[in-house]
Amino acid sequence: MLEQAPARHVIAHISDTHLLGGTRKLFKRIDVADNLNVILDRLRAGDQNVDALVFTGDLADVAEPDAYRWIRRQVEPVAAELGATVVWVMGNHDEREPYSRELFDDEGDGPQDRVYDVGGLRIISLDTTVTGYHHGAVTDAQLEWLSTELSTPAQHGTVLAMHHPPLIAHNPLVRLIGLDDDARLEPVLRGSDVRTILAGHLHYSSFGLFAGIPVSVASATCYTVDLGADKDLLLSAVDGAQSIQLVHLYDDNVVHTVVPVEAYDQIAGYPVALRAMAESMSDDEIREMISSKTSDFNTAEREQSADL
Repeated sequence: MLEQAPARHVIAHISDTHLLGGTRKLFKRIDVADNLNVILDRLRAGDQNVDALVFTGDLADVAEPDAYRWIRRQVEPVAAELGATVVWVMGNHDEREPYSRELFDDEGDGPQDRVYDVGGLRIISLDTTVTGYHHGAVTDAQLEWLSTELSTPAQHGTVLAMHHPPLIAHNPLVRLIGLDDDARLEPVLRGSDVRTILAGHLHYSSFGLFAGIPVSVASATCYTVDLGADKDLLLSAVDGAQSIQLVHLYDDNVVHTVVPVEAYDQIAGYPVALRAMAESMSDDEIREMISSKTSDFNTAEREQSADL
């Protein structure tokens, strides 16, 4: 079968859950707890060999201890079932003291920077929050710490996870609470073994480059910002299009894929038995069956779609 080497690592990149304590809903209508449970169930049922769950900040909406306890209770058993490492990242809606205590059993209230080794892949959680504010920044001490960590390359490279992305935001309000002076971060990262930067904060999926490194912003599981909204609106937050990303790290490439939180109605599909059948065929036979527009396989598919 036309195969390529599998990804060496797969990360589920989840962001901006904005959980509330108890059973309260965000904006009195969005069931943010259910949204997270839905995507966790989808990851459990899927065929991706996820080896890390990376949450890039704003875990709680108003930093309630109960919200942190709840997300930990929900996520850790799923991670154990998947055999995945959980990586938490601070966001501007989080507060260091309850975040540290409830997620790490640590009473520390300083920057929540941590390093994880996931089978040779180094994941660094960088705290970009500024106490009492929504914009982001990185201190001199953090830059020095990060530079020291990156001075020794990891076996499979490094993933940097942070809340405020080092990208230009497309909305003027969001730019006001972006990452301050990100140019100071550039020389620390350029030429390092950082293979990709994962971030959140924007509430819409976005991609770009920083210091020559791919940056990927996962949308949100709570609500999203609609960049296609009417021009008379300065910003439009909507209850729709919530998503996460799957990050596949190959030896020579990194691929980011948007995955919706909601499981939509299936209109067509192929059973897993098709793989077993294909494994008994030559590459030329598979190519003819799947690629040829006149093959029995594609003719039957066209007839099926026309009947729907």
